[in-house]
Amino acid sequence: MTALRILAQAAWPDPDARGPEPLPPLPGFAASTFNPLVAETAERCLRAHRGAAGDRGRRTALLLASTSGDRATARAIDEAAADTTRRMPPLLFFQSNPNAVLGHIAARWGLTGPVVAISPAQAPPPGRVPQDALDLAELLLADGDADHVLVIAAEQADGGDGPGRPDAADRAVALLVTTA
Repeated sequence: MTALRILAQAAWPDPDARGPEPLPPLPGFAASTFNPLVAETAERCLRAHRGAAGDRGRRTALLLASTSGDRATARAIDEAAADTTRRMPPLLFFQSNPNAVLGHIAARWGLTGPVVAISPAQAPPPGRVPQDALDLAELLLADGDADHVLVIAAEQADGGDGPGRPDAADRAVALLVTTA
């Protein structure tokens, strides 16, 4: 395999922030912080490389890696399904698809490469991208389907964890990569 070159990177929360950062809301996505987490981290990475969202680049693939996925939306769907007296909110089905937020990012930035979501067997340490995702990014580049790959690794906090734990907060990292 060829080596990857990192063009830009970003993280949530920002390691240089002086306190807790609130995630900006993401229109069309409710009941969960997962999609705003993915979108904001991707935005930070793309802005670091290309500036404003209006700047169009070459073919860029989107690759989302998450071991747990969107826990909050899964819980909301379970709760809504348990209440047989009410209709299931259609928005929950839309945002339960991890590709939905990737489609939002692709449309906002005019990205034209493949869109892929994977669930690695094990979450990497905070601030790292799973090796599975980097290997897949290399394959997407080697196949000629994209000139760049935006790799996003995102994990929601587990509600059972206490303060001070590394997984007590939502976290994500994004890398914009190309071949070396």
